[in-house]
Amino acid sequence: MRVLPIAAALGLVAATLASSGGTQVPDAQLNPLSVQWLKAGEAAIASGDLKAADDALEAALVIDPRNRQAFIALARVAQKQKLYGQAVRFTNRALALEPRDTVALGVQGEAMVELGALARARQNLERIRTICGTTPCAPATTLAGAIQRGPAMAVRTESPAAPKKN
Repeated sequence: MRVLPIAAALGLVAATLASSGGTQVPDAQLNPLSVQWLKAGEAAIASGDLKAADDALEAALVIDPRNRQAFIALARVAQKQKLYGQAVRFTNRALALEPRDTVALGVQGEAMVELGALARARQNLERIRTICGTTPCAPATTLAGAIQRGPAMAVRTESPAAPKKN
C-alpha cells in the first residue's frame, strides 16, 4: 500500500518527461503534479496521518526531486516521529537546492537541538539571522526558543535528589 503512490508517480514521470534536466529550477517551475502531492502531504501532516504524509511527500519528490518544500515537509514528518537524524538529512537535501532557505535552516536547527548538537543549532540560528538581517523572521524566533528550551529527549545521568558518590 505504501508503494502505490510512489509507483503511480514513477509512471507519471516516465510518461511526461522526455529527458531529465540537470538544472536547478525555481519553485515556480516545479512540476505541478509534484506540488499537488506536496499539498496532499501537508494536509496529511495537519490531520496527523504521518504515514500518508510520508507517502505523498515521497511521491512529490519522485515526480520532481527539486521540490525543496517536500524535503522540508519530510523533515517535519521525521521530527514528529522522533527521527531527528533523518530530519537533518532531509533538510540537508533542501539546503543543497537553496542554501539560504531560512525555513530549512530552522527545521534543521530544531532537529539538531533534539540530537543535543546545540553548537551546530546556534550556527544555524546565526545563519538565519544573517539572511534575515534586521527583519524579524519566524524561523529565527522558533529556533532560538528551541535552543533555550534544550533537547526534550535529553537523558539525565543523575537525578537531582540522588546522593553524590565521593
